[in-house]
Amino acid sequence: MIASLGAAEARPIPIICGPTASGKTSVALELASHAPIEIVSADSRQLVRHLDIGTAKPTAAERARVPFHLIDIIEPGERYSAFRFINDATRVIKEILKRGHQPMLVGGTGLYLRALTDGVVEIEQGDMLIRQELERQMDELGPEALHARLKEIDPLEASKIHPNNRVRVMRALEIFHLTGKSKSEVTATGSYRKSDFQFEYHCILPERAKLYQRINERVDEMLQLGWVAETEGMAAQGMADQVRLANIIGYNELLNYIEGLISLEEAVSSIKQSTRRYAKRQVTWFTRQGNCKYYSAAQEVITVLGRR
Repeated sequence: MIASLGAAEARPIPIICGPTASGKTSVALELASHAPIEIVSADSRQLVRHLDIGTAKPTAAERARVPFHLIDIIEPGERYSAFRFINDATRVIKEILKRGHQPMLVGGTGLYLRALTDGVVEIEQGDMLIRQELERQMDELGPEALHARLKEIDPLEASKIHPNNRVRVMRALEIFHLTGKSKSEVTATGSYRKSDFQFEYHCILPERAKLYQRINERVDEMLQLGWVAETEGMAAQGMADQVRLANIIGYNELLNYIEGLISLEEAVSSIKQSTRRYAKRQVTWFTRQGNCKYYSAAQEVITVLGRR
């Protein structure tokens, strides 16, 4: 088993990743039932307090069985950066290792995981007004126009980014607006941060039809668990605007239903479609991740890691 290896600090820390509904948490829970594992969440949605059902957070019973970290640490609408994730995850990993336990990263937010393992430009705080303006320009002018602007400012970085990669284009432009320097300049001067630990990626990529079926079934399960009531509760507390700012798939659709803008059937159909699209983007991200071992089913990961 994992726990039978040598000193924890000397072995790579496992990362269980993959698209939503691929079975990542079930893998971690199964492995944790046989070894002293503590789970570090790498899911941007599970960071947010109050929004539990629609983010598939571990249940109270699961949290009682296994320690989970980096869950419920920000309010809806609060900004959380990849830089902050590096700091938080590194701190938690060190604490877990001091207890003599095995940390395991589990989640599908590829941006956070790549920042942790490969590094990110060290700019801790952004400017929400700058980001909002860039997002407005991206919607109005399109990604190619902003990529062309980046090419003028930072041709080296622009050559590494596909014009349709909205997130990376806006981030590079944001860095320039915040620092007056291109991302390439900032990186070259050593203002770069990543974790000091070694990691190994284990990615679950189910066959697409099975994944989509599981997504549809899980949305139905979430509704049965009271997702609508949870969203109604947030709205009743005057938190509808905060929930919308969190921009988590499902909650905006359910708020639209609660406010009488669409039917429940329309909301559910939209949630399933948006989640499938999100999963497709995650699959694309992880298939481009280097140094990654791929599995078609969750049980395969359990078998491989369980042998250690």
